[in-house]
Amino acid sequence: MTPPIVAFYGDDLTGSTDTLSVLAGAGLAALLFLDVPTAAERDAAGRLDALGIAGTARAMSPAQMDRHLPAVFDALAASGARLVHYKTCSTFDSSAAMGSIGHALALARPRFRRDLVPVVVGQPGIGRFCVFGTLFATATAGGPVHRLDRHPTMARHPVTPMHEADLRLVLAQQGVSHVALVDLRSLGSADAARTALAAVLREAPEAVLFDVADENSLRAIGGALAAALAAGGQMFAIGSSGLQQALLAGWDELAARGSSRQPAEPAPRAEPVLILSGSRSPVTAAQIEAAGRAGFALVALDPEHLATPGLVAAGMMQLATAAARQLATGRSVVAYTSLGPDDPRSLPDASPEARERLAHSTGLLAREVLAQVPSCRLGIAGGDTSGIAARALGVRALQFDFQLAPGVPVCRVRASGAGLDGLQIMLKGGQMGPADMFLRFAAGVPS
Repeated sequence: MTPPIVAFYGDDLTGSTDTLSVLAGAGLAALLFLDVPTAAERDAAGRLDALGIAGTARAMSPAQMDRHLPAVFDALAASGARLVHYKTCSTFDSSAAMGSIGHALALARPRFRRDLVPVVVGQPGIGRFCVFGTLFATATAGGPVHRLDRHPTMARHPVTPMHEADLRLVLAQQGVSHVALVDLRSLGSADAARTALAAVLREAPEAVLFDVADENSLRAIGGALAAALAAGGQMFAIGSSGLQQALLAGWDELAARGSSRQPAEPAPRAEPVLILSGSRSPVTAAQIEAAGRAGFALVALDPEHLATPGLVAAGMMQLATAAARQLATGRSVVAYTSLGPDDPRSLPDASPEARERLAHSTGLLAREVLAQVPSCRLGIAGGDTSGIAARALGVRALQFDFQLAPGVPVCRVRASGAGLDGLQIMLKGGQMGPADMFLRFAAGVPS
């Protein structure tokens, strides 16, 4: 079978679907698996230009990564892809103790080229900018730009609060001591970027961070990386979906794979939607409130109850039946565990295990509702919630359907159990999307 030209692992599901959308939106044949695909699943997928595996490494300790990531990296290396991408959040959500990007690099390094590990995090289309190594991000679409350590959400993130905005220092805290920088002054053209890259590589850095300020930056980076890829060997790279956008802009071989295909236009859908939110982001809180004002039924969930073994089963069917009744009347539903960072509802036990139980229960709730109302469509909000919930639901693979808003794709479930195949699903990071995000999904097409 012809190998894909790129392969990627996403450290959470919502970010993985964003990268899937970038590649599929460019016309590439792409499929995202929620685990290392079996031989049968890979054969059934047919010829792919891009193969993705969505994981949950963003919510893993280094010890958990040690158990999980080597097999993933072995599979990606065995895929034969020219470039293997470790997909991170565009806000670089991580720490030395949780979701360590530096530790992931240490595990990947023996399997791939070591002379160049590009790090491309900026993604201007969703308000993420890297300037002289420092990451800036908007908190709302088109809103003010904040340095990451002063960002109203990321500085207060419940799991990985970001207290440093210089990504070189963030990586140093995670064990990557020598990170070189190709800064904005060298990104006027692909030739200038290649020259700057060659200069910093003489220092033999462990990784090379690229500034990103605009589309021209991405084009120059893509051209520099295309030249490096032409030298041969399987390259390992780190970054947001901005990395794939750079490659599509500057690597002609990748862009040519999709030039003859155009994604189909989405058709409006009439079925109601079920939104399950495990996010504490104020962006998602505003989306929930907007949905309530528009007539959605709002169902407040008790996170402690859902995360406590023994209590879940007792209330699950009651919650599912209440949501299903609303959906059966044609009314969309948002079931949520929080209305932002100041919501007093929280997990008394904030351990990774408790958060995993909460997300797993969210997926089980979705499964019970879909069993009663199989025609509804599903949305899951929250990067840490989505991957675990989708696995609990029984999802095995996703195919891009259409782009609902920047950074928010809608997908179709593929290669899954009976009753799930073809399910339309939106997976949204907590900070992503405008206030009317859930209304757009209910309408079924971008607005």
